[in-house]
Amino acid sequence: MDADTITAVATPPGEGGIGIIRVSGPSAFQIADHIFRTASRLLPSGLKSHTLTYGRILDPDNGQIVDQALLGLMRAPHSYTTENTVEFNCHGGNAVLQQVMLLTLKYGARVAEPGEFTKRAFLNGRIDLAQAEAVADLIRAKTDLARQAAANQLVGRLSEQIHHLNEQTADLLALVEATIDFPEEELDLLDLKTTSQKAEQIAEQLDYLLQTAGDGRLLKEGLKIAILGKPNVGKSSLLNSLLAVDRAIVTDIPGTTRDTIEETLNLNGIPVHLVDTAGIRQTDDPIEQIGVEKSHATLTEADLLIIVVDASMPLDESDQQILEKVNLKPALFVLNKVDLPIQTSSVDLLNHLTGVTQTGIAPTIVQTSMIQQTGIEDLKERMLAQVLDADLSQSVLITNARHEEALRAARTAIAHAIDSMKAVMSAEFIALDLRATLDGLGDIVGHTTNDDILGRIFAQFCIGK
Repeated sequence: MDADTITAVATPPGEGGIGIIRVSGPSAFQIADHIFRTASRLLPSGLKSHTLTYGRILDPDNGQIVDQALLGLMRAPHSYTTENTVEFNCHGGNAVLQQVMLLTLKYGARVAEPGEFTKRAFLNGRIDLAQAEAVADLIRAKTDLARQAAANQLVGRLSEQIHHLNEQTADLLALVEATIDFPEEELDLLDLKTTSQKAEQIAEQLDYLLQTAGDGRLLKEGLKIAILGKPNVGKSSLLNSLLAVDRAIVTDIPGTTRDTIEETLNLNGIPVHLVDTAGIRQTDDPIEQIGVEKSHATLTEADLLIIVVDASMPLDESDQQILEKVNLKPALFVLNKVDLPIQTSSVDLLNHLTGVTQTGIAPTIVQTSMIQQTGIEDLKERMLAQVLDADLSQSVLITNARHEEALRAARTAIAHAIDSMKAVMSAEFIALDLRATLDGLGDIVGHTTNDDILGRIFAQFCIGK
């Protein structure tokens, strides 16, 4: 791979003010020498690193000018990939960019594979694997909180914690390895009680990181909320109020919503996918029946249910059938139309729910009026509070399923090591579990730490002294 020079369009397709062709590898400067002419007639390979230089891109075969552009030049190892890199900042038209691409290919580059610039940055040691994955997360971030989480990971906040845990685990393994490799010294190197306490501290830190995984998934993938209720209780009006736009048709005729309607709301930095479902009731209308079936199916996909009840009507059998679903998912209860004479109060609803819910947690009831637009902000706050466990503005969140899996593997391994220590098992078994812990941590950042163990033993215990 080191012998290849790669090229690609680094800006999105379509027309724009600027389009960038990025070239990285040993031949990057020579390619620029072939196709770029500076106003000073100085060859690009002679330019100062990390500068932008005005000039023209031309086809050497016929002398035809392709574009006026700025050339960015970065000398190894001080570039994104740590390789010699040039960027042609052209006018952002497809025809221009394609012609410049063809010229870079003609003079020695090949088309880069997906993500290959970042892959080279990882393989060349500029960033670790967790940081490389953060590049993609940053590009795909849909909210500011998602951007912040990806940016924190990109600058190495997660990697710092993983490296710290790695060092602590490697230090423990060095102790254990010393007792295995040098038993003839008869040194009391392994205090199992102290070693077990240190391992438990590592386990606590792993637990802390794992506790952020649920919130991290919500931040990255979003929260799916289903709005349920019988017909004409105000579900579509609630959807419109939460979105602050008339997305769903609202009438006084029950059964107006025949299909699920899904829209996305940015709620305090969390992408929330709201699903307005058809009113759940018994009906002979075949089209409405399909909508009701879809409403039931939405229950299994939702992270949170918002169950809407009409405060101006007494609870009936349809309400009760819907309320009985509250144990399926976390749920919020909206007592709507409180601007009308009350037939069902919060106390009435709470009394009914006390016999339905089995969680032992007091149900959350929000009173709303779509006519007066009251209770909407309170509902928004409670929607997030119902499912989030932490402050998402904290510096480190586990947003990647691969990282979560690797952390769980490390957590399981350190638990086995602790059990082995408490059972006073052979040092070989303890070492095996500690190595597995290191493997799990190493999977996150893309490093193999086992080769460091011997060096740690000599550094800490002066064996040859």
